[in-house]
Amino acid sequence: MPTPVTEMATEYDVVIMGGGPAGSTLAAMLCRDTDLRVAVFDREVFPREHIGESGAHPLVPVLQASGALEKVLASQCWIQKFGGIFQWDNDRPFVSLFEHADYLVDGVNRWSIHVNREEFDTVLLDHAEDSGAHVFQGVRITQFGYGEGHATVVLEDGTPIRAGYFIDASGRANSVAARGSQRDKQWLSEYRNIAVWSHFRNCIPAQQIPGDWNVFREKNQSPIYCTAFEHGWVWYIPTPRDIDGVRENVWSIGIVTNPDTMSRVNLRDPEIFAKALHSIPVLRDLIVDAEPIRPEMLTATNYSRISDHFGSFDERWLAVGDASYFVDPLFSSGMSFAVTQAWAAALVLRKSFDPSVDEQTKRDLWRDYDVEWRAMAETFALGIDQWYHEISRTHPTSTYWQRENRGGTLENATEATFQALLNTALVPDLLNVMTNGSRDPRDLATEGPYLQAVSAADTVELAAVERISLAPETRIRASVAADIPGFKGMSPPFEIPQEARDGLAHYWLDPIANTDSAPSPLVDTVPCHRFYSSEDPEIEVRCLERDGGQGLWDALSNGPVLWSELAPTLSALQGRAIKRLLRAGLVVTETNGQSGGAQ
Repeated sequence: MPTPVTEMATEYDVVIMGGGPAGSTLAAMLCRDTDLRVAVFDREVFPREHIGESGAHPLVPVLQASGALEKVLASQCWIQKFGGIFQWDNDRPFVSLFEHADYLVDGVNRWSIHVNREEFDTVLLDHAEDSGAHVFQGVRITQFGYGEGHATVVLEDGTPIRAGYFIDASGRANSVAARGSQRDKQWLSEYRNIAVWSHFRNCIPAQQIPGDWNVFREKNQSPIYCTAFEHGWVWYIPTPRDIDGVRENVWSIGIVTNPDTMSRVNLRDPEIFAKALHSIPVLRDLIVDAEPIRPEMLTATNYSRISDHFGSFDERWLAVGDASYFVDPLFSSGMSFAVTQAWAAALVLRKSFDPSVDEQTKRDLWRDYDVEWRAMAETFALGIDQWYHEISRTHPTSTYWQRENRGGTLENATEATFQALLNTALVPDLLNVMTNGSRDPRDLATEGPYLQAVSAADTVELAAVERISLAPETRIRASVAADIPGFKGMSPPFEIPQEARDGLAHYWLDPIANTDSAPSPLVDTVPCHRFYSSEDPEIEVRCLERDGGQGLWDALSNGPVLWSELAPTLSALQGRAIKRLLRAGLVVTETNGQSGGAQ
């Protein structure tokens, strides 16, 4: 075990298990914004190899907010990323810039980074330590418990550490806090994949693929390249590394397949892996001179799983990043979601230590973190599953794709998932790719998992002659909320003033200098109203101030209202809120004297 540089205390306000992007970002934010004593323990010694080398653009604003972005950009661990090239059949590849629709209007590139995770993660962990966190590498936490007003962790050598709150940021294998209300992870998707990958030198950048369709060529802008083939799909990601003492770009090339395919085609064998890559049109032209930098292949399994809960106020723990959930890497979302979740956790923890915040508000915020992030995970996973379904339609003879084309399952979906489906839409960039640029959900297969779930959520069609009213047990209370997921720098799934859209474009010209041009939803709590049942307070529909919850209450509090009269007065967000309230049974319908809620 390495000798700690910092002397270890016996008590901290926050103990974080795991020093990856989620844990280090959370630690840096807490130390920069509060006087809390924060410790980070990681069982490994950095730098270390890790999967997940390409990020979506929500990553950048969080790095900026944590203070780490300048250090990352000053390092040599990154390559600027502008979008993706996706080839799912034999037709022309489809290209998508980040927030492509906005780019077509304002001409401003949103961007992210491809990274060497060994160096990138070390930069973030060092930044957490520079910000004031006590960082201990090569130190494993083996036990977690809680008592009245505190938590306790035990290190591998038996040393107990007392904490105000324990944060599990340890990744997919988190087992320390997997007790009581957080049982083993459940499958988040029907798809059971395994990834096999390595790194190769002497490859050709994807932005150099010939063709008028390649929007990345003119300005030499780096994308991720993904392509489907008989046995699954392939990622192609440039990352900077030191090879034999020389800094050069190498390419992470990985195949995502399933165990059944692996039993028939041993893609762990480097020769078979290489043969598979060279069988794929376009890709084979990029890797004609490729050489692996290591003899062995790397593997990772069990994508798309989720914990039953993401935290407990009473048990004094939160899970962030892969410790709470992880989804298939098809859209490079892992790092971006992990650090954004850490930002939300930092907000919840700040308020939890604030003596001016009452207990009910603290519980509300912990509930928001648990319920809203789980719903985000489940709905995003359904979107990825829908994409798999769309790809399978173009590969009718592939054993892999047709095995994967099984439709979706709603068995593990929570009520919060259905609420989230009614409150938002598919991630625009995801929809853009799935529809080959039409951005019209009607172009998707209705039997796909996401659209099946939307149909299951939206079961009530209101007729003009129906009257709607509050259920007798419905109550409302003013509160504050964590605006989760709270992505900064992204266009929201609802209309905003042109001035706000101009601000978002200005922000992306220089996220460090122009940080104030884009709102930061997770900097502080926002006002909201919470509709709930007096008979079962667990039944709750949260309406942020922009959702117009108070206006809905006022409109319905005097008795039944004819839908034909109410509908024209509602904003689009209030219309969504009505559907959520109907779904929860907090608003009921009445036609010809017969009343009822959503089924």
